[in-house]
This record gives sequence, structure tokens and C-alpha cells, in this order.
Amino acid sequence: MKELRDLEPDFWRAPSAHNTQPWLLRYHKHEVEIGWDPARALPVSDPTGRDLRLGLGAFVETCLIVCASAGLRVGFRSDPGPLRAGFLHGTAEPYRTPFTTTDVRARGANRGAYEAGRLPAEVMDRLAEHANLVRVPCRELAGLLFAADLHQFGDPEVTRELREWLRLTPRHPRYLLDGLTDQALSLGAGEALGLRASLALYPALRRLGLPKLLAGAGRGLLDYDGDVLVLVGDPGDQLEQGRALMRTWLTLSGLGYTTHPLSQIIDCAGTRRALADRLDAKDPDSLLHLARAGKPKAPAVRSARVRT
Repeated sequence: MKELRDLEPDFWRAPSAHNTQPWLLRYHKHEVEIGWDPARALPVSDPTGRDLRLGLGAFVETCLIVCASAGLRVGFRSDPGPLRAGFLHGTAEPYRTPFTTTDVRARGANRGAYEAGRLPAEVMDRLAEHANLVRVPCRELAGLLFAADLHQFGDPEVTRELREWLRLTPRHPRYLLDGLTDQALSLGAGEALGLRASLALYPALRRLGLPKLLAGAGRGLLDYDGDVLVLVGDPGDQLEQGRALMRTWLTLSGLGYTTHPLSQIIDCAGTRRALADRLDAKDPDSLLHLARAGKPKAPAVRSARVRT
């Protein structure tokens, strides 16, 4: 298992909510324990741990792909425990996957503008090989996105937690390590400065309509002919759903597409129920992840990582 240490920078290219990178690796004699750091969880905005478990699943899949690409015979055994997801262990053969470390390095989110156009049917067929994804026209969810953003920015604790993970100036001491930078959020210098000032004055401005102003900034995000992808799956199997989600992201990336997570729509109970009704989903909790997907108009800046 010692060979895995050299691969850690590529393991860390896995995605996580707010780019918290919560995972921890603990090396034992014959296996490697995959755990997480509670200080890097999001107890306010992710109280059920859904995003944490999806992220851990994506991390597991990334580890297996990178190990297989390096010719290492490594598998994963789920073994949930206190602050633990399971173990990487030796196997007779490398993990079978069509993806490589190069694919892992190329993948990334893009929060900028997308080209107009729906995902072709053949792309959806490719994605269906990995996960149950339902696509919805962007404009149909614009109202739900505004309502979810208004709910998020209207909650002082959720906003405080978000602010803790924002890196809106290169002078931030953790700008090159983790969190959401101004560049990763596709913010111009003026937009980043405005957001910093607004959040700094949040306690005073909240009652004067700041949440509505912040939510309104994203009104045009879904105002184009494009697709939003919703992952629908077993809420009791979120680790495996995260692994499947990682495979769909890599598939999209390999075809020239990218994604922008918008899971605040399912983080808010009201908009989650409304979306479940729209999709005829009997259990709102089966809606596990949501992102717009398409071809970006410009490449995104790579998000920072603790391990590089």
C-alpha cells in the first residue's frame, strides 16, 4: 500500500461540496482506511451528510481509477464506521474501468456561461450506463433555483458556513488550498469585491433585502436552452451513488462537456418537494444531486487542492 502515497495528489482531484476535500487516508499494514475530517464537513448546509457521502464515493472511485491507471491491483471494501467509509485493499487484478488518471486530471466543474443546446440522446445513453440521471430543461428550473438561493441566503447560519469556504481574493491565506475561489466561481474582480462586501455586512443588510439581491444575481444562470441533470437513486446507498456520479462526470468530460452543481435546489425542503413532484418521484430524498451540464463557452480555472 505504500505505492499509494505517491498517487495522493491525483486522488485529491475528486470533487467535494464547497471544495472542502474532507477525506483522510490512514495507512495500515495491508490496507488503507478512507475516512473524513469532521472539520471539513458542512453540518449546517449538509445536515444529513448526503453531499459528504456522495463526495466520499467520488473519492473512492477516483482512487480506484488512479490506482488502476498506475497498474496497481487495488479494490475497495465498504465498511462504514465512525468517521470511516471503508478500506482500499489489495486484489488479484486491477480495478476494471475505462477511465484513466489523465481523465481524472482533465475533469472539472465550470460555473461560467454555457453554449446553448440540449445534450444529445447518445450522450444521455452513455450516462445511463453509470447512473439514473433525469434531464430537465434549464428554464423549467429557474424559478426553483431562485427560491432555493433565497432560502439559502436568508439563513444566517447557512450563509456563515458558505462564507467560511469562500476565497474571494488571492490574499486569502487558503486561496491555493481549498474552498471556492473567485476564479472558480467565474467572478470578475468587481463581482468578487461586491460579494465580499455584501457578506461582510450581512448581519446589517439581511433585513434590508440582501438575501433577495444575492439570490437575484443567479436569475440568469438557467435562462438558456440547456439541460439540468438530476441524479435519482437509493438514499440509503449514497456512497455507491457518489461513485456512479464520478463516472458520469468523467464520461461528460471526455465528450467535451462539463457540469455546474446546483444542489441547493434539493438542499431546500420546499424546492426539493416541488422538483420531486415535477419528476413524479415518490420519495423527495431520492433526489441526490443536481447540476447543469453542457459545453462551456470558456475553460474554467482549476480549483485549488490541499495535496498538489
